[in-house]
Amino acid sequence: MLINCVAYQDGKKVADVPVGQIHLFINEPGCFVWVALRDPDGAELEAMQAEFGLHDLAVEDAHQGHQRPKIDEYGQSLFVVLHMIENGSEELSVGEVCIFVGSNYVLSVRQRAKQGFVEVRKRCEEEPELLRHGSAYVLYALMDAVVDRYFPVLDAISTELEGVEERIFAKQTERASIEALYSIKQKLMILRHATEPLLEAMNRLHGGRVPQLCASLQDYFRDVSDHLVRLNQSIDSLRDMVTTAISVSLSLITLQENEVTKRLAAYAALVAVPTLIAGFTA
Repeated sequence: MLINCVAYQDGKKVADVPVGQIHLFINEPGCFVWVALRDPDGAELEAMQAEFGLHDLAVEDAHQGHQRPKIDEYGQSLFVVLHMIENGSEELSVGEVCIFVGSNYVLSVRQRAKQGFVEVRKRCEEEPELLRHGSAYVLYALMDAVVDRYFPVLDAISTELEGVEERIFAKQTERASIEALYSIKQKLMILRHATEPLLEAMNRLHGGRVPQLCASLQDYFRDVSDHLVRLNQSIDSLRDMVTTAISVSLSLITLQENEVTKRLAAYAALVAVPTLIAGFTA
């Protein structure tokens, strides 16, 4: 499904463009076209490949989906895969956005994700000085938005962990608490699988040999990388807390079982004494 197809020139929106007229704009100096697709079929991707000259391997990855977060270079163009994680009723919903970037185009392909990028497009259009950097700034804005959306997910997991810890020390449903802790650990792993590979890939966009497309925006991509570092540190901290909570919960269960065993032994002793006396008197 086509969401948007818009042409920009010198940091300003020129026009909404029919797909069949994309070629009229991408050859204009200082102009690029930003196309957004949602859950496209093979024919839509092939049409975009024909318009922008996308690499076969990148198109194949976008069509198949379920890719690891990464940044690939194909000549003067980039292919970026990001995981989009959204809070569900009980489990996390994991989608994906694939971003094709060249000097005169941006193609974002969103799959299995509800939340779009309307606010990102609005943000870019409200910052013409930065949008003059062209398609690379749109890439930064998309990546920054996806990474920033991880923080509320992490906050929700942290709140969930606090609630489980309160139940543990209130000695409520120990089995349910352990199951909840393992569920939290699984959510943290999902989040870690989204952030850790992306942090490794982000190093290619700032410092060292940077693709020419992104050379003027290294500080912005470094900021995204800093956010990913914070996320990974917080995820590691929460994982340690979950591991500790599981150990504490199991220890409390063991203590409770020992107390029950001691009480049963005491009751048995109380019953045994009268029985023994009765035996002697008989």
